[in-house]
Amino acid sequence: MFESLSDKLERAFKNVKGQGRINELNIANTVKDIRRALVDADVNYKIAKDFTDRVKDKAMGAQVLLAVSPGQQMVKIVQDELAELMGGSMADMNLQGNPAVILIAGLQGSGKTTFSGKLANYLKTQKGKSPLLVAADIYRPAAIDQLKVLGEQIKVDVYSEPENKNAVAIAEAAIKEAKAKNKNVVIIDTAGRLAIDEAMMAEVANIRQAVQPNEILFVVDSMTGQDAVNTAKAFNDKLNFTGVVLTKLDGDTRGGAALSIKYTVDKPIKFVSNGEKLDALDVFYPDRMAQRILGMGDITSLVEKAQAQFDEEEARKLEKKIRKNQFDFEDFMTQIQQIKKMGNMKDLLGMIPGVGKQIKDLDIRDDAFKGIEAMIQSMTPLERANPDLLNGTRKARIAKGSGKPVEELNAFLKQFEQMKQMMKMMNKMPMGMGKGMRP
Repeated sequence: MFESLSDKLERAFKNVKGQGRINELNIANTVKDIRRALVDADVNYKIAKDFTDRVKDKAMGAQVLLAVSPGQQMVKIVQDELAELMGGSMADMNLQGNPAVILIAGLQGSGKTTFSGKLANYLKTQKGKSPLLVAADIYRPAAIDQLKVLGEQIKVDVYSEPENKNAVAIAEAAIKEAKAKNKNVVIIDTAGRLAIDEAMMAEVANIRQAVQPNEILFVVDSMTGQDAVNTAKAFNDKLNFTGVVLTKLDGDTRGGAALSIKYTVDKPIKFVSNGEKLDALDVFYPDRMAQRILGMGDITSLVEKAQAQFDEEEARKLEKKIRKNQFDFEDFMTQIQQIKKMGNMKDLLGMIPGVGKQIKDLDIRDDAFKGIEAMIQSMTPLERANPDLLNGTRKARIAKGSGKPVEELNAFLKQFEQMKQMMKMMNKMPMGMGKGMRP
């Protein structure tokens, strides 16, 4: 995510890093390189120029702090301006009403239907809501089927009328259905087209008029860059939407859409969606995204993802087992499953400060744990609970069952034992030293 932009911004800061102080010449060179980096990232030139003009004005007027180097000072100015460019602060959802109504709009192929499922899952699991999904795309039968499949996966009801060709009537009937079934959020997935046309715009506007939604979320494929911004402006002129959702951000190395949309339509980015997994949806925090763009990582989001997956009571039980040196393969498998639920592995590692740059060229697959899981799954329950039982005969059987050579199994067993010892040492630390590193 944003690898190319991050690299170019880092090179731009070299103009002031190592300098004794900020001066007009090194500021001019730096902002010129920053502007070029933004334009290369598919940010509109006018937006890039306004941005760098503000950076230059702040840098020229900055008080020189004795404890901060000129390079650090410039990075901080750019970080603050990037966050402001993308909205400044996190924008909450308006979920007032019974039910609250959320209208989803966007072009065909932008990821509206998948996002609708992800949003329903987020509101159900993170906000304690009881959502109803509504299939209001009357032109594409596959959209109705897709929404039903998503609804089954997350155990959320889907309202549809496959024979009805009146999207407004479907939306109105769905709200009545939600009230009858005590659903407190209605998410309406509307039809899209391959390009903007009057019929599509009129239909979404008519649904909006009929149901008076709390939120109108415009879903846009971030990989389309500046085209995404132009499409957002056209939709906003017609619908006056309340927020933007950026999809496929994991495949976009430029980032022009994320950096330009708020400036262009003056509406906040509320969510970013990566991949097809239904829990791969993140609330958008401009300040955290600015940190990631500048290669600073995003520890806050990483901790939040971990907290969402790790049960406090289970963590206490695990700590007791570690202290008694009873951590086994069953426990290890549970930890792997929880880590996998946190999201894309490379994306997670990129949230650790300084790591993103180191792994940008590495191919870190989501199935990185597959071999380890196969080896553990080839063990009997008794062997998983008692690693010391693994003699030569048992190892040969496990290796054969997992499709791995015995040498690889032995290497894993050695690493597992080293990890157990390290975890035990951490838990022997005085209170406050090892605590923050425990599972």
